[in-house]
Amino acid sequence: MWNWVHQLAEWAREDTPFAVVTVTECKGSTPAPPGAKLLVRADGTFHGTIGGGHLEQLVLQDARACLARGEARTFRYPLGAKLGQCCGGVVDVFVEPVNHGPQLYLFGAGHVGQALCRILEGTPFRVHLVDERAEWVQSPQVPAGVVRHEEAWDEFASRAVWDEQRTYVAVMTHRHDVDQDIIAFAIQKPARYIGLIGSDTKWARFRQRLDAKGMPARQVGRVQCPMGLPTGGKSPQEVAVSIAAGLLQLHHGLAQEAGAQPAPAPLLSSGE
Repeated sequence: MWNWVHQLAEWAREDTPFAVVTVTECKGSTPAPPGAKLLVRADGTFHGTIGGGHLEQLVLQDARACLARGEARTFRYPLGAKLGQCCGGVVDVFVEPVNHGPQLYLFGAGHVGQALCRILEGTPFRVHLVDERAEWVQSPQVPAGVVRHEEAWDEFASRAVWDEQRTYVAVMTHRHDVDQDIIAFAIQKPARYIGLIGSDTKWARFRQRLDAKGMPARQVGRVQCPMGLPTGGKSPQEVAVSIAAGLLQLHHGLAQEAGAQPAPAPLLSSGE
């Protein structure tokens, strides 16, 4: 029997979405026993087998469809003429997406960034905290579940997985010039959300500079600044609560991407 646990662990570390297919029940003559598994990526790459043939091809197709929708499902396959198999049995499988949740690339481990990490603990978001300052990114105030990247922002961004549905970006470093560089990079990448901490005045200056560089208005318009929902709070914890609420609203389909609706009221905030 192939080591599916080892393969699952290896793929899980890569943050690339995949589906786990498990044969849950067999009736009659079938090509694979209960417990047989397939691991399937969106590009069609797979490991394992549930018996091959047309059945396996159909299962791979259904697994990729589940992965695209981000939903777990059960399927039943009668092994008759439609599948080109004459076993006469029935196979039930369960398809479960893995690594399909939202990923927040959080640039800046200051007071607001650390508070946001704590608030998002226990939510669907997997947080990648990026800051080259060891004393901040390695702070004990950051939950253990956060993936810490003690490196320059561009080193992380150049190898990160960018996805138009799963990737969320929050920029709140301790330097405005770094913030601007990150935004200029991120708006050219696939992402569902790109947020910049700060005031309307800060964003007006950034936007002017991005326009002067020839950045297309469509890309610049993807940025949400100020970030978060208007709560009136100004402390790091309150600002983080408002940002987390906005991220969760968008993830759960209760809000639209930036550019599709008016921006929320300003929040006074800073990266430190």
